[in-house]
Amino acid sequence: MPETANPPAPARHWVRIIIRSFLLLVILLATAGFLYENISEARDRRFHPMPGQLVDVGGYLMHIDCTGRGSPSVILDSGLGGGYADWYKVQPKIAQFARVCSYDRAGIGYSESSPHSPTSKVIAEELHTLLHNAGVSFPIVIVGHSMGGFDVRLYASLYRDEVAGMVLVDASHPEQERRLPQAFKDLDARYLRQFEFMEFTMPFGVPRLLGFCKGYDAIRGAECNFHSLRAGIAEWKAFSQSAAQTALTGSLGDIPLVVLSHDPDGPPDPGLPAELVKPTNDAFEQMQEELSHLSTRGTRTIAKNSSHYIQSDRPDLVVEAVRNVVEQARQIPPVEQAKP
Repeated sequence: MPETANPPAPARHWVRIIIRSFLLLVILLATAGFLYENISEARDRRFHPMPGQLVDVGGYLMHIDCTGRGSPSVILDSGLGGGYADWYKVQPKIAQFARVCSYDRAGIGYSESSPHSPTSKVIAEELHTLLHNAGVSFPIVIVGHSMGGFDVRLYASLYRDEVAGMVLVDASHPEQERRLPQAFKDLDARYLRQFEFMEFTMPFGVPRLLGFCKGYDAIRGAECNFHSLRAGIAEWKAFSQSAAQTALTGSLGDIPLVVLSHDPDGPPDPGLPAELVKPTNDAFEQMQEELSHLSTRGTRTIAKNSSHYIQSDRPDLVVEAVRNVVEQARQIPPVEQAKP
C-alpha cells in the first residue's frame, strides 16, 4: 500500500487536545480579563462617585458638574477624548470667583453616547442644549483645551449672543494638520492605531494591566472604560471635519480673548522625539499667535514650564486667564454682551 500523508491516529488525537486546550485557555483568560475590568471599573466609580448631575439632551443623558457662584458662568471644554475631571486642578480655584461648569462630552465619562457624529459643530450644539437644560445662567465665558478649542469657537459662532469671553488653552488650529511636520502627522497616525488596539482589548482589561489607567483617581473612575475610549477615537477620526467646520467661523469680533500656549522651549508631549520638538513648536507657535488675533481684544500668554496640558502643569495660569476674561466681561454692559 502507498504511504499516507495523514499522521497516525494517536498524533491526531494529541493535536486536537492541544488545540482544544489552547482555546479553553484563551476563553478562560478572556473571561478573567472581562471580570477584572468590570470589577475594577465598578470599584473605581464606587470610591469616586460622579459629582454634578445627568441632564437629558434629547433622548440621552450628559454629565455636567457646576460649582461656585457669580456671573458670567465659566464653561470648561476638554481636549480630544477628555472629560470633566481634566480640570480638577482648575475648577475649584475658578469657583472662588465665578460659577464654573465642567462636563463630559457625549460618550465620554459619565455621559451617554450620542447618535450623532462627534464633530465640533455637533458637540457645540449638544453643549448648548446641555447648558440650557441644566439651568446654567448666561452669558458665559467659554474655555477650550486642544481640540476643545474647535468646540468653543463653533459655540461662539452659533450662539454669539450667549458668549461674553473665551480662553483657548493650547488650542488646536484649523490648519494644523497641513502645517505641522509630516513626521508629526505620521506619529499621530501611529498613536491612533495604538488607541484602536486598546479599544479592542479594553473590555478584557489589557490597557488597565499595562498601566493605561494610572493617574488621577477621578479621571480613572470616569474615563478608563471602553465607551470613553471609543468616543475619544471617534472624535479623533472626526478631527479633520471639525477643523474644516471651525475654519468657516471667522472672527470673534471684540469679545475678551486670552490664548494660552505651552512652553516653546520644551516638548508639547514627553513622548515626542527630540528631533521633532523644534519644528513642531515653530509651526505651533505661529498658529497660536494667529489664534490670538481672532478678537480685537485678544492677548496671548506663554505658559513657561508647561507641556500641552497647561491645566495640569500650570493651573495657576489657566485660572489667571479665566479671571482676566471674567473681569473684562463683567465690565461690558449687558446690552453690548447680548449684541450678535
